[in-house]
Amino acid sequence: MTTTRDLTRLSAAEMASLLSTREVSAVELTQAHLDRTAAVDGAVHSYLHVDQVGALAQAEAVDRARAAGEDLHVLAGVPVAVKDVMTTRGLPTTCGSRVLEGWIPPYDATLVTKLREAGMPILGKTNMDEFAMGSSTEHSAYGPSHNPWDLERIPGGSGGGSSSVVASFQAPLAIGTDTGGSIRQPAAVTGTVGTKPTYGGVSRYGLVALASSLDQAGPCARTVLDTALLHAVIGGHDPRDSTSIDAPVPPVVEAARRADVSGMTLGIVKQLGGEGYQPGVRARFDEAVQLLVDRGAKVVEVDCPSFDYALAAYYLILPSEASSNLAKFDAMRYGLRVGPSGVDAPSAEQVMAASREAGFGDEVKRRIILGTYALSSGYYDAYYGQAQKVRRLIADDFAKAYETADVLLSPTAPTTAFKIGEKLDDPLAMYLNDVATIPANLAGVPGMSVPSGLADEDGLPTGLQILAPATADERLYTVGAALESALHERWGGPLLAKAPELKES
Repeated sequence: MTTTRDLTRLSAAEMASLLSTREVSAVELTQAHLDRTAAVDGAVHSYLHVDQVGALAQAEAVDRARAAGEDLHVLAGVPVAVKDVMTTRGLPTTCGSRVLEGWIPPYDATLVTKLREAGMPILGKTNMDEFAMGSSTEHSAYGPSHNPWDLERIPGGSGGGSSSVVASFQAPLAIGTDTGGSIRQPAAVTGTVGTKPTYGGVSRYGLVALASSLDQAGPCARTVLDTALLHAVIGGHDPRDSTSIDAPVPPVVEAARRADVSGMTLGIVKQLGGEGYQPGVRARFDEAVQLLVDRGAKVVEVDCPSFDYALAAYYLILPSEASSNLAKFDAMRYGLRVGPSGVDAPSAEQVMAASREAGFGDEVKRRIILGTYALSSGYYDAYYGQAQKVRRLIADDFAKAYETADVLLSPTAPTTAFKIGEKLDDPLAMYLNDVATIPANLAGVPGMSVPSGLADEDGLPTGLQILAPATADERLYTVGAALESALHERWGGPLLAKAPELKES
Protein backbone atom coordinates (compact mmCIF):
# COMPACT_ATOMS: atom_id res chain seq x y z
CA MET A 1 0.00 0.00 0.00
CA THR A 2 1.33 3.44 -0.96
CA THR A 3 1.35 5.79 2.03
CA THR A 4 0.89 9.54 2.09
CA ARG A 5 4.58 9.88 2.93
CA ASP A 6 5.59 7.72 -0.04
CA LEU A 7 3.40 9.67 -2.47
CA THR A 8 4.65 13.09 -1.42
CA ARG A 9 8.28 12.06 -1.78
CA LEU A 10 8.00 10.99 -5.40
CA SER A 11 9.21 13.28 -8.15
CA ALA A 12 6.57 15.02 -10.25
CA ALA A 13 7.60 12.83 -13.20
CA GLU A 14 7.04 9.70 -11.08
CA MET A 15 3.68 11.03 -9.93
CA ALA A 16 2.68 11.67 -13.53
CA SER A 17 3.61 8.11 -14.45
CA LEU A 18 1.48 6.62 -11.66
CA LEU A 19 -1.43 8.84 -12.64
CA SER A 20 -1.22 7.86 -16.30
CA THR A 21 -1.42 4.16 -15.44
CA ARG A 22 -4.16 4.87 -12.88
CA GLU A 23 -2.14 3.26 -10.08
CA VAL A 24 -3.02 6.34 -8.07
CA SER A 25 -5.77 8.88 -8.60
CA ALA A 26 -5.37 12.63 -8.79
CA VAL A 27 -7.65 12.94 -5.75
CA GLU A 28 -5.45 10.56 -3.74
CA LEU A 29 -2.31 12.44 -4.75
CA THR A 30 -3.79 15.85 -4.00
CA GLN A 31 -5.19 14.72 -0.67
CA ALA A 32 -1.80 13.29 0.30
CA HIS A 33 -0.23 16.70 -0.16
CA LEU A 34 -3.04 18.46 1.68
CA ASP A 35 -2.56 16.01 4.56
CA ARG A 36 1.16 16.72 4.56
CA THR A 37 0.46 20.44 4.72
CA ALA A 38 -1.93 19.98 7.64
CA ALA A 39 0.79 18.06 9.44
CA VAL A 40 3.85 20.29 8.92
CA ASP A 41 2.95 23.75 7.66
CA GLY A 42 2.23 25.03 11.12
CA ALA A 43 5.99 24.86 11.64
CA VAL A 44 7.19 25.76 8.12
CA HIS A 45 4.58 28.41 7.17
CA SER A 46 5.00 27.96 3.42
CA TYR A 47 1.40 28.87 2.60
CA LEU A 48 -0.61 32.04 3.01
CA HIS A 49 -3.74 30.35 1.68
CA VAL A 50 -4.56 26.67 1.10
CA ASP A 51 -7.35 25.91 -1.40
CA GLN A 52 -8.44 22.42 -0.39
CA VAL A 53 -11.84 22.64 -2.06
CA GLY A 54 -10.55 23.98 -5.37
CA ALA A 55 -7.58 21.59 -5.53
CA LEU A 56 -9.74 18.52 -4.90
CA ALA A 57 -12.34 19.70 -7.42
CA GLN A 58 -9.64 20.01 -10.10
CA ALA A 59 -8.28 16.57 -9.15
CA GLU A 60 -11.75 15.03 -9.42
CA ALA A 61 -12.18 16.56 -12.88
CA VAL A 62 -8.88 15.05 -14.00
CA ASP A 63 -9.84 11.62 -12.70
CA ARG A 64 -13.16 11.76 -14.57
CA ALA A 65 -11.45 12.83 -17.78
CA ARG A 66 -8.85 10.09 -17.48
CA ALA A 67 -11.51 7.46 -16.82
CA ALA A 68 -13.33 8.68 -19.95
CA GLY A 69 -10.21 8.12 -22.02
CA GLU A 70 -9.52 11.78 -22.76
CA ASP A 71 -6.06 12.84 -23.94
CA LEU A 72 -4.54 14.66 -20.97
CA HIS A 73 -1.42 16.73 -20.36
CA VAL A 74 1.50 14.75 -18.94
CA LEU A 75 1.23 16.69 -15.63
CA ALA A 76 -2.57 16.45 -15.36
CA GLY A 77 -3.36 15.65 -11.73
CA VAL A 78 0.07 16.63 -10.39
CA PRO A 79 -0.45 19.34 -7.75
CA VAL A 80 1.31 22.71 -7.78
CA ALA A 81 1.63 25.70 -5.44
CA VAL A 82 1.70 29.31 -6.68
CA LYS A 83 3.59 32.27 -5.23
CA ASP A 84 1.17 34.85 -3.89
CA VAL A 85 2.32 37.49 -6.37
CA MET A 86 0.39 35.84 -9.22
CA THR A 87 -3.30 36.73 -9.58
CA THR A 88 -5.68 33.83 -9.06
CA ARG A 89 -9.38 34.18 -9.81
CA GLY A 90 -11.43 33.38 -6.72
CA LEU A 91 -8.37 33.00 -4.46
CA PRO A 92 -6.73 35.68 -2.30
CA THR A 93 -3.67 37.44 -3.73
CA THR A 94 -1.88 39.53 -1.11
CA CYS A 95 1.74 39.76 -2.34
CA GLY A 96 2.66 39.23 1.32
CA SER A 97 1.30 42.72 2.15
CA ARG A 98 -1.40 44.15 4.39
CA VAL A 99 -2.18 46.56 1.56
CA LEU A 100 -3.85 43.69 -0.35
CA GLU A 101 -5.14 41.69 2.60
CA GLY A 102 -8.33 39.90 1.58
CA TRP A 103 -8.15 40.96 -2.09
CA ILE A 104 -9.57 38.32 -4.45
CA PRO A 105 -8.69 39.04 -8.10
CA PRO A 106 -11.38 38.70 -10.79
CA TYR A 107 -8.93 37.11 -13.25
CA ASP A 108 -6.09 34.59 -13.50
CA ALA A 109 -2.52 35.32 -14.48
CA THR A 110 -1.69 33.74 -17.84
CA LEU A 111 0.57 31.12 -16.27
CA VAL A 112 -2.20 30.23 -13.77
CA THR A 113 -4.55 29.73 -16.71
CA LYS A 114 -1.97 27.40 -18.24
CA LEU A 115 -1.72 25.40 -15.01
CA ARG A 116 -5.48 25.02 -14.91
CA GLU A 117 -5.65 24.04 -18.60
CA ALA A 118 -3.01 21.38 -17.96
CA GLY A 119 -5.22 19.94 -15.22
CA MET A 120 -2.85 20.70 -12.35
CA PRO A 121 -4.59 21.12 -8.97
CA ILE A 122 -3.50 24.40 -7.35
CA LEU A 123 -2.90 23.61 -3.69
CA GLY A 124 -2.62 27.22 -2.55
CA LYS A 125 -0.67 30.47 -2.52
CA THR A 126 2.81 30.56 -1.02
CA ASN A 127 4.36 33.07 1.37
CA MET A 128 6.77 35.76 0.18
CA ASP A 129 8.57 38.93 1.15
CA GLU A 130 6.16 41.85 0.77
CA PHE A 131 5.81 42.71 -2.93
CA ALA A 132 8.85 40.42 -3.51
CA MET A 133 11.23 42.81 -1.72
CA GLY A 134 13.64 40.67 0.27
CA SER A 135 15.99 37.72 0.42
CA SER A 136 14.62 35.84 3.42
CA THR A 137 10.78 35.97 3.45
CA GLU A 138 11.10 37.81 6.77
CA HIS A 139 9.50 40.87 5.19
CA SER A 140 6.17 39.10 4.72
CA ALA A 141 3.42 40.93 6.59
CA TYR A 142 2.14 37.51 7.66
CA GLY A 143 5.28 36.20 9.31
CA PRO A 144 8.37 34.42 7.94
CA SER A 145 8.58 31.02 6.33
CA HIS A 146 11.12 28.57 7.75
CA ASN A 147 13.77 26.39 6.16
CA PRO A 148 12.86 22.68 6.45
CA TRP A 149 16.55 21.84 7.00
CA ASP A 150 16.59 24.00 10.14
CA LEU A 151 13.41 25.75 11.25
CA GLU A 152 15.42 28.54 12.87
CA ARG A 153 16.82 29.54 9.47
CA ILE A 154 15.46 31.38 6.44
CA PRO A 155 14.31 29.56 3.28
CA GLY A 156 15.53 32.37 1.05
CA GLY A 157 13.51 35.14 -0.51
CA SER A 158 11.51 36.62 -1.82
CA GLY A 159 10.11 33.21 -2.76
CA GLY A 160 10.83 31.37 0.48
CA GLY A 161 7.30 30.01 0.56
CA SER A 162 7.70 28.32 -2.82
CA SER A 163 11.13 26.86 -2.01
CA SER A 164 10.10 25.60 1.43
CA VAL A 165 6.81 24.12 0.21
CA VAL A 166 8.78 21.95 -2.23
CA ALA A 167 11.59 21.14 0.21
CA SER A 168 9.12 20.09 2.91
CA PHE A 169 7.22 17.80 0.49
CA GLN A 170 4.00 19.80 0.72
CA ALA A 171 3.98 20.21 -3.07
CA PRO A 172 6.05 18.57 -5.81
CA LEU A 173 6.09 21.75 -7.90
CA ALA A 174 5.76 25.47 -7.26
CA ILE A 175 5.76 28.75 -9.14
CA GLY A 176 8.18 31.46 -8.08
CA THR A 177 9.23 34.84 -9.44
CA ASP A 178 12.76 36.12 -9.83
CA THR A 179 13.57 39.85 -9.91
CA GLY A 180 17.13 39.60 -8.60
CA GLY A 181 17.43 35.97 -7.53
CA SER A 182 14.14 35.21 -5.78
CA ILE A 183 13.80 31.75 -7.36
CA ARG A 184 17.47 30.77 -7.45
CA GLN A 185 18.66 31.91 -4.01
CA PRO A 186 15.80 30.15 -2.17
CA ALA A 187 16.50 27.01 -4.19
CA ALA A 188 20.17 27.12 -3.17
CA VAL A 189 19.50 27.39 0.57
CA THR A 190 16.79 24.70 0.62
CA GLY A 191 18.46 22.05 -1.56
CA THR A 192 15.93 22.38 -4.39
CA VAL A 193 16.02 23.35 -8.08
CA GLY A 194 14.81 26.70 -9.40
CA THR A 195 14.93 28.35 -12.82
CA LYS A 196 14.61 31.96 -13.92
CA PRO A 197 13.70 31.69 -17.61
CA THR A 198 14.85 34.19 -20.21
CA TYR A 199 13.12 37.52 -19.65
CA GLY A 200 9.90 37.32 -21.66
CA GLY A 201 9.96 33.53 -21.82
CA VAL A 202 7.06 33.22 -19.38
CA SER A 203 4.19 35.70 -19.47
CA ARG A 204 4.12 38.43 -16.81
CA TYR A 205 0.40 39.08 -17.37
CA GLY A 206 -1.15 38.80 -13.91
CA LEU A 207 2.19 39.03 -12.10
CA VAL A 208 1.86 41.95 -9.67
CA ALA A 209 4.85 44.00 -10.77
CA LEU A 210 7.81 44.90 -8.57
CA ALA A 211 10.26 45.99 -11.29
CA SER A 212 8.79 45.42 -14.72
CA SER A 213 12.09 45.21 -16.59
CA LEU A 214 13.47 42.60 -14.17
CA ASP A 215 10.56 40.42 -12.99
CA GLN A 216 10.31 36.89 -14.36
CA ALA A 217 8.15 33.97 -13.22
CA GLY A 218 9.61 30.48 -13.26
CA PRO A 219 9.44 26.90 -11.95
CA CYS A 220 10.58 25.43 -8.62
CA ALA A 221 10.93 21.68 -8.02
CA ARG A 222 13.06 18.95 -6.46
CA THR A 223 14.65 17.65 -9.66
CA VAL A 224 15.88 19.19 -12.90
CA LEU A 225 13.44 17.15 -15.00
CA ASP A 226 10.49 18.21 -12.86
CA THR A 227 11.57 21.83 -13.21
CA ALA A 228 11.73 21.41 -16.99
CA LEU A 229 8.28 19.80 -17.13
CA LEU A 230 6.76 22.76 -15.28
CA HIS A 231 8.74 25.25 -17.40
CA ALA A 232 7.23 23.68 -20.52
CA VAL A 233 3.71 24.20 -19.13
CA ILE A 234 4.04 27.88 -18.22
CA GLY A 235 6.33 29.09 -21.00
CA GLY A 236 5.40 30.52 -24.38
CA HIS A 237 4.19 33.67 -26.07
CA ASP A 238 1.32 35.70 -24.63
CA PRO A 239 -0.12 38.60 -26.67
CA ARG A 240 -1.37 40.20 -23.44
CA ASP A 241 2.23 40.76 -22.32
CA SER A 242 4.09 43.25 -24.52
CA THR A 243 7.45 41.90 -23.32
CA SER A 244 6.59 38.27 -24.13
CA ILE A 245 8.92 36.56 -26.61
CA ASP A 246 7.10 35.45 -29.76
CA ALA A 247 8.89 32.13 -30.08
CA PRO A 248 8.35 28.50 -29.06
CA VAL A 249 9.37 27.35 -25.58
CA PRO A 250 12.98 26.08 -25.73
CA PRO A 251 13.27 22.24 -25.70
CA VAL A 252 13.87 22.14 -21.96
CA VAL A 253 12.37 18.70 -21.27
CA GLU A 254 14.42 17.04 -23.99
CA ALA A 255 17.55 18.75 -22.67
CA ALA A 256 16.86 17.56 -19.11
CA ARG A 257 16.49 13.99 -20.35
CA ARG A 258 19.63 14.22 -22.49
CA ALA A 259 21.97 15.50 -19.74
CA ASP A 260 25.11 15.25 -21.88
CA VAL A 261 27.80 17.91 -21.33
CA SER A 262 30.55 16.26 -23.37
CA GLY A 263 32.16 18.90 -25.57
CA MET A 264 30.52 21.83 -23.77
CA THR A 265 32.60 24.74 -22.48
CA LEU A 266 31.77 25.99 -19.00
CA GLY A 267 32.82 29.51 -18.06
CA ILE A 268 33.70 30.20 -14.42
CA VAL A 269 32.91 33.83 -13.69
CA LYS A 270 35.94 35.49 -12.10
CA GLN A 271 33.85 38.11 -10.29
CA LEU A 272 31.36 35.64 -8.71
CA GLY A 273 33.54 33.96 -6.12
CA GLY A 274 36.38 34.53 -3.67
CA GLU A 275 36.10 37.01 -0.81
CA GLY A 276 32.74 36.95 0.93
CA TYR A 277 31.88 33.43 -0.17
CA GLN A 278 31.59 30.85 2.61
CA PRO A 279 34.41 28.25 2.34
CA GLY A 280 31.96 25.35 2.32
CA VAL A 281 29.96 26.95 -0.50
CA ARG A 282 33.11 27.38 -2.58
CA ALA A 283 34.33 23.84 -1.84
CA ARG A 284 31.06 22.26 -3.02
CA PHE A 285 31.12 24.47 -6.12
CA ASP A 286 34.64 23.38 -7.06
CA GLU A 287 33.74 19.72 -6.56
CA ALA A 288 30.63 20.07 -8.71
CA VAL A 289 32.58 21.70 -11.53
CA GLN A 290 35.07 18.83 -11.44
CA LEU A 291 32.23 16.32 -11.79
CA LEU A 292 31.12 18.10 -14.97
CA VAL A 293 34.70 18.02 -16.25
CA ASP A 294 34.78 14.29 -15.53
CA ARG A 295 31.73 13.98 -17.80
CA GLY A 296 33.48 15.60 -20.72
CA ALA A 297 33.06 19.33 -20.23
CA LYS A 298 35.83 21.89 -20.64
CA VAL A 299 36.33 24.76 -18.18
CA VAL A 300 37.57 28.29 -18.85
CA GLU A 301 37.63 31.39 -16.67
CA VAL A 302 35.70 34.39 -17.97
CA ASP A 303 36.18 37.99 -16.93
CA CYS A 304 33.03 40.10 -16.49
CA PRO A 305 34.35 43.31 -14.91
CA SER A 306 31.03 45.17 -14.94
CA PHE A 307 29.52 42.53 -12.64
CA ASP A 308 31.29 44.32 -9.78
CA TYR A 309 28.81 47.19 -10.22
CA ALA A 310 25.69 45.04 -10.69
CA LEU A 311 24.49 45.25 -7.09
CA ALA A 312 24.70 49.05 -7.02
CA ALA A 313 22.97 49.42 -10.38
CA TYR A 314 20.25 46.97 -9.41
CA TYR A 315 19.43 48.82 -6.19
CA LEU A 316 18.81 51.98 -8.20
CA ILE A 317 16.85 50.42 -11.05
CA LEU A 318 14.65 48.16 -8.91
CA PRO A 319 13.55 50.81 -6.36
CA SER A 320 12.91 53.28 -9.17
CA GLU A 321 10.59 50.89 -10.97
CA ALA A 322 9.04 49.77 -7.67
CA SER A 323 8.20 53.33 -6.63
CA SER A 324 6.36 53.75 -9.92
CA ASN A 325 4.61 50.36 -9.89
CA LEU A 326 3.47 50.61 -6.28
CA ALA A 327 1.89 54.04 -6.81
CA LYS A 328 -1.30 52.26 -7.86
CA PHE A 329 -1.88 51.05 -4.30
CA ASP A 330 -3.54 54.29 -3.30
CA ALA A 331 -6.56 53.08 -1.25
CA MET A 332 -8.92 54.53 -3.86
CA ARG A 333 -9.85 51.49 -5.96
CA TYR A 334 -9.03 48.36 -3.97
CA GLY A 335 -6.95 47.19 -1.07
CA LEU A 336 -6.49 48.60 2.41
CA ARG A 337 -8.11 51.96 3.20
CA VAL A 338 -7.71 53.74 6.52
CA GLY A 339 -8.35 57.32 7.50
CA PRO A 340 -5.92 59.57 9.34
CA SER A 341 -6.62 59.74 13.05
CA GLY A 342 -8.27 62.88 14.38
CA VAL A 343 -9.50 64.08 10.97
CA ASP A 344 -13.28 64.23 10.49
CA ALA A 345 -13.34 64.83 6.73
CA PRO A 346 -9.99 63.70 5.35
CA SER A 347 -8.93 64.53 1.81
CA ALA A 348 -8.05 61.83 -0.72
CA GLU A 349 -4.38 62.64 -0.23
CA GLN A 350 -4.68 62.17 3.54
CA VAL A 351 -6.42 58.80 3.10
CA MET A 352 -3.75 57.67 0.62
CA ALA A 353 -0.94 58.67 2.95
CA ALA A 354 -2.52 57.03 5.99
CA SER A 355 -3.31 53.83 4.10
CA ARG A 356 0.17 53.48 2.63
CA GLU A 357 1.75 54.23 6.01
CA ALA A 358 -0.37 51.52 7.67
CA GLY A 359 -0.20 48.98 4.85
CA PHE A 360 3.40 48.99 3.65
CA GLY A 361 6.19 47.44 5.70
CA ASP A 362 9.55 49.03 6.43
CA GLU A 363 11.44 47.40 3.54
CA VAL A 364 8.83 48.46 0.99
CA LYS A 365 8.87 52.02 2.33
CA ARG A 366 12.68 52.05 2.21
CA ARG A 367 12.73 51.08 -1.47
CA ILE A 368 9.91 53.43 -2.46
CA ILE A 369 11.78 56.34 -0.88
CA LEU A 370 15.05 55.34 -2.53
CA GLY A 371 13.43 54.89 -5.93
CA THR A 372 11.48 58.13 -5.77
CA TYR A 373 14.67 59.99 -4.92
CA ALA A 374 16.58 58.35 -7.80
CA LEU A 375 13.86 59.41 -10.24
CA SER A 376 13.47 62.94 -8.91
CA SER A 377 14.30 66.05 -10.88
CA GLY A 378 18.00 66.78 -10.83
CA TYR A 379 19.00 63.25 -9.83
CA TYR A 380 17.54 61.10 -12.62
CA ASP A 381 20.61 61.21 -14.86
CA ALA A 382 23.07 60.88 -12.00
CA TYR A 383 21.43 57.80 -10.51
CA TYR A 384 18.84 55.98 -12.62
CA GLY A 385 20.44 56.99 -15.91
CA GLN A 386 23.90 55.90 -14.83
CA ALA A 387 22.55 52.60 -13.50
CA GLN A 388 21.02 51.87 -16.90
CA LYS A 389 24.42 52.46 -18.54
CA VAL A 390 25.97 49.93 -16.16
CA ARG A 391 23.20 47.53 -17.12
CA ARG A 392 24.24 47.83 -20.74
CA LEU A 393 27.86 47.07 -19.82
CA ILE A 394 26.76 43.97 -17.90
CA ALA A 395 24.85 42.73 -20.94
CA ASP A 396 27.97 43.34 -23.05
CA ASP A 397 30.06 41.32 -20.56
CA PHE A 398 27.62 38.42 -20.90
CA ALA A 399 27.75 38.59 -24.69
CA LYS A 400 31.55 38.52 -24.67
CA ALA A 401 31.65 35.63 -22.18
CA TYR A 402 29.29 33.56 -24.33
CA GLU A 403 31.72 33.87 -27.25
CA THR A 404 34.02 31.46 -25.40
CA ALA A 405 31.64 29.52 -23.12
CA ASP A 406 28.33 27.73 -23.67
CA VAL A 407 27.17 28.47 -20.13
CA LEU A 408 28.54 30.35 -17.14
CA LEU A 409 28.85 28.91 -13.63
CA SER A 410 29.09 30.35 -10.13
CA PRO A 411 27.87 29.62 -6.62
CA THR A 412 24.21 30.67 -6.44
CA ALA A 413 24.50 32.41 -3.08
CA PRO A 414 27.62 33.38 -1.11
CA THR A 415 26.46 31.63 2.07
CA THR A 416 24.11 28.94 3.30
CA ALA A 417 20.85 29.87 5.02
CA PHE A 418 21.33 32.32 7.88
CA LYS A 419 19.25 32.41 11.04
CA ILE A 420 15.93 34.23 11.09
CA GLY A 421 16.51 37.73 12.45
CA GLU A 422 20.27 37.63 11.91
CA LYS A 423 20.36 40.19 9.08
CA LEU A 424 16.96 41.82 9.41
CA ASP A 425 18.34 45.08 10.78
CA ASP A 426 21.17 45.29 8.24
CA PRO A 427 19.70 45.93 4.76
CA LEU A 428 23.07 45.95 3.01
CA ALA A 429 24.02 42.54 4.43
CA MET A 430 20.64 41.25 3.26
CA TYR A 431 21.09 42.70 -0.23
CA LEU A 432 24.48 40.97 -0.62
CA ASN A 433 22.74 37.59 -0.68
CA ASP A 434 21.82 38.31 -4.31
CA VAL A 435 25.26 39.41 -5.48
CA ALA A 436 25.68 36.37 -7.77
CA THR A 437 22.13 36.25 -9.11
CA ILE A 438 21.43 39.91 -9.95
CA PRO A 439 23.52 40.14 -13.18
CA ALA A 440 21.23 37.67 -14.97
CA ASN A 441 18.16 39.80 -14.27
CA LEU A 442 19.86 42.99 -15.43
CA ALA A 443 20.77 41.32 -18.73
CA GLY A 444 17.58 39.25 -19.13
CA VAL A 445 19.44 35.93 -19.49
CA PRO A 446 18.17 32.65 -18.00
CA GLY A 447 19.61 31.10 -14.86
CA MET A 448 19.18 27.98 -12.75
CA SER A 449 20.24 26.85 -9.29
CA VAL A 450 20.98 23.16 -8.70
CA PRO A 451 21.92 21.62 -5.33
CA SER A 452 25.70 21.16 -5.06
CA GLY A 453 25.97 19.58 -1.62
CA LEU A 454 26.17 20.44 2.07
CA ALA A 455 28.61 22.96 3.50
CA ASP A 456 31.12 21.53 5.95
CA GLU A 457 30.62 24.36 8.44
CA ASP A 458 26.91 23.85 9.12
CA GLY A 459 25.65 20.88 7.10
CA LEU A 460 23.25 23.10 5.15
CA PRO A 461 22.55 23.05 1.39
CA THR A 462 24.60 24.95 -1.16
CA GLY A 463 23.71 25.69 -4.78
CA LEU A 464 25.49 25.96 -8.11
CA GLN A 465 24.21 28.59 -10.55
CA ILE A 466 24.11 27.98 -14.30
CA LEU A 467 23.63 30.93 -16.68
CA ALA A 468 22.93 30.66 -20.41
CA PRO A 469 22.46 33.08 -23.32
CA ALA A 470 19.00 34.58 -23.84
CA THR A 471 16.49 32.06 -25.28
CA ALA A 472 18.98 29.20 -24.80
CA ASP A 473 17.25 28.00 -21.64
CA GLU A 474 17.70 24.37 -22.67
CA ARG A 475 21.42 24.62 -21.90
CA LEU A 476 20.57 25.16 -18.23
CA TYR A 477 18.73 21.85 -18.17
CA THR A 478 21.44 19.93 -20.01
CA VAL A 479 24.12 21.02 -17.55
CA GLY A 480 21.84 20.88 -14.52
CA ALA A 481 20.67 17.35 -15.24
CA ALA A 482 24.23 16.16 -15.86
CA LEU A 483 25.38 17.61 -12.55
CA GLU A 484 22.34 16.24 -10.73
CA SER A 485 23.02 12.76 -12.09
CA ALA A 486 26.68 12.88 -11.08
CA LEU A 487 25.88 14.14 -7.60
CA HIS A 488 23.13 11.58 -7.05
CA GLU A 489 25.64 8.87 -7.88
CA ARG A 490 28.01 10.33 -5.29
CA TRP A 491 25.33 10.87 -2.63
CA GLY A 492 23.39 7.68 -3.29
CA GLY A 493 20.24 9.69 -4.04
CA PRO A 494 18.84 13.23 -3.88
CA LEU A 495 20.22 15.77 -1.43
CA LEU A 496 16.82 16.20 0.23
CA ALA A 497 17.03 12.59 1.42
CA LYS A 498 19.66 13.87 3.86
CA ALA A 499 17.36 16.53 5.32
CA PRO A 500 16.09 16.03 8.88
CA GLU A 501 12.52 14.74 9.07
CA LEU A 502 10.01 17.37 10.10
CA LYS A 503 7.93 16.56 13.14
CA GLU A 504 4.31 16.09 12.11
CA SER A 505 1.55 17.50 14.29
